[in-house]
Amino acid sequence: MKARTSSLRTPTRPRFAKGALLAACAVAAVLLQSCSRHDTPAQTSATTAPGNAQAKQQIVYFKYPDNPAFDLVYLADKLGYFNNTSTRPQYVGKISAPQIIPLVGTGEIDFGTRMVPLVISAIASGADIKVVSAGGETLPDAPHMKYFTRKDSGILGPKDFEGKTVAFNSFGACAEFVTKKYLSQHGVDVSTVNWLVVPDNQSEQALVTKNVDIAIIHPPFSGAAEADPQLHKLWSDWDEDHGLGGMAPYSVNGAFARAHPQAVRDFVSAIAKAGNWVNEHPDEARKLTAERLGIDEKLVERYAYVKDLVVTEPPIQYYIDILEQAGKIPKGKVHVKDVYTNEYNAFAAKEAQANTAAPAAGARS
Repeated sequence: MKARTSSLRTPTRPRFAKGALLAACAVAAVLLQSCSRHDTPAQTSATTAPGNAQAKQQIVYFKYPDNPAFDLVYLADKLGYFNNTSTRPQYVGKISAPQIIPLVGTGEIDFGTRMVPLVISAIASGADIKVVSAGGETLPDAPHMKYFTRKDSGILGPKDFEGKTVAFNSFGACAEFVTKKYLSQHGVDVSTVNWLVVPDNQSEQALVTKNVDIAIIHPPFSGAAEADPQLHKLWSDWDEDHGLGGMAPYSVNGAFARAHPQAVRDFVSAIAKAGNWVNEHPDEARKLTAERLGIDEKLVERYAYVKDLVVTEPPIQYYIDILEQAGKIPKGKVHVKDVYTNEYNAFAAKEAQANTAAPAAGARS
């Protein structure tokens, strides 16, 4: 496994057709090849700065999934937050949720957003990956995931999960660990539950057709399930842990970050601006997501994001404790500081400076 070097090639900026070809090739590599490390650095292009024909800016293209989701990278791209920065997304086609973190770890893609326990487990296995920004914030009116069953199912509470089939988007993430923790707290024998991986955008149909008994669905697709007259919402993850397990951060491949630190800083700044924009303009964000996914805007639920996407430690420690207790990682194998960094987040630096200055000002008064 070879790490990327810091030297950058500067071919001319690719045309759309070439970009599409590269994207198709990348998808093929993801789907057909093993998760082997690319030896070549991120694709770059030299662009002329406005008003100065001699000035050149190196553009680093980062590989990113093109998935049906409410995602800050797509919104930042749509809103122009990558303009005038050193980086741009290069979409490589749809990638299934369980594969995102493994592929970030190997460098097949450069960034990905998935739940903290997947990143912790990858780090424990030796993957070269790190969280560089926070993601979603679970609120009572903007939960990270919701639980549904059919109205005629007779399923009302946690104990009714025993012996039932539960659809969820992947093992090793929030839907598995938060749910199992909650069920265990209510005396449920989780070993009797049949866990079935079903993509979020297919879970409602699986529930309606009685292929599963319960479905755990994330936005934006949980909105359609809640509007379905055949279905009944049981509860959300806010009811389970008040949002502690709901942060879906953005992670970067370590070799990419070492080779292109400015690109990582620009990436984090762009999505942090997009997250703040979503919090301030939730209806406009829902509209853009509906247009992107081709679904009814009324069915796209609100998403909330951590302010400035500054990573905090409690959500990470929460999952380290869960993984250790479940025997998924050795106790003491992974520490909070191993999992994340705020060094690429300019908002975090400003916050730290403000916190440092405040006591000093108080001491002088």
